[in-house]
Amino acid sequence: MTDPLRSPFLVLTVAVAVTSLSVWIGVLLRRRHKDLDPDVCRDLELILGSTLTLLGLIIGFSFSMAINRYDQRKNYEEAEANAIGTEYVRAELLPAADAGRVRTLLREYLDQRILFYRTRDQHDLQQIDERTTHLQTELWSAVRAPAAAQQTPVLALTLAGMNDVLNSQGYTQAAWWNRIPTGAWGLMGAVAICCSLLVGYTAHRAREGYVRLMILPLVLSIAFFLISDIDGPRRGVIRVHPQNLMSLAQSLHGG
Repeated sequence: MTDPLRSPFLVLTVAVAVTSLSVWIGVLLRRRHKDLDPDVCRDLELILGSTLTLLGLIIGFSFSMAINRYDQRKNYEEAEANAIGTEYVRAELLPAADAGRVRTLLREYLDQRILFYRTRDQHDLQQIDERTTHLQTELWSAVRAPAAAQQTPVLALTLAGMNDVLNSQGYTQAAWWNRIPTGAWGLMGAVAICCSLLVGYTAHRAREGYVRLMILPLVLSIAFFLISDIDGPRRGVIRVHPQNLMSLAQSLHGG
């Protein structure tokens, strides 16, 4: 089941609502304590500055984590295309009948891998995973039988290549499951709420500065949206496109 909190647009909506509400709660609390000691005001402004700095560091680290995971997914897509293309060439080393079967299976397998990257529907994704698993079993059987019949270094090379194809899919799946921990999101949210409360509480002439008070919630919400979008491999605007796999598919189907 897909975690709804992983949706970038939902993250944006919730972040805007929660941080904006926190600001106005801070404003209401300040109205109940109108006359604050100047030393208290200076202390609160110092705390606000320190908290905003901490929040900026947490957002920066989270953004870096999301970028690293995005780059990892791109690298594995390239590695997967290279593994499939290499094994397609090595299939020539097999007997003619086995080579034709392996190449046909590899083209079907390649199509399923492209669908894995492009689909967003969870039901379709489940069917793709089932078909991929079935094709992996057939591919391994197709190279294992001739390699077992003739245990030569040449056929061992095709067996190793098929092993790389199967392993690359596992590495890709692991990279897609590797997301920013929920605890990190909770920490960012808690610090963002604290900052919003302090902004509202320390605001001067809040009635005349409604727009000004909304700047921080808006900026924080955009930052959270961007992090969630980059971190989410299947939902959102920024996604890994299977350019290498599609280029390989054009080459194989064209040939």
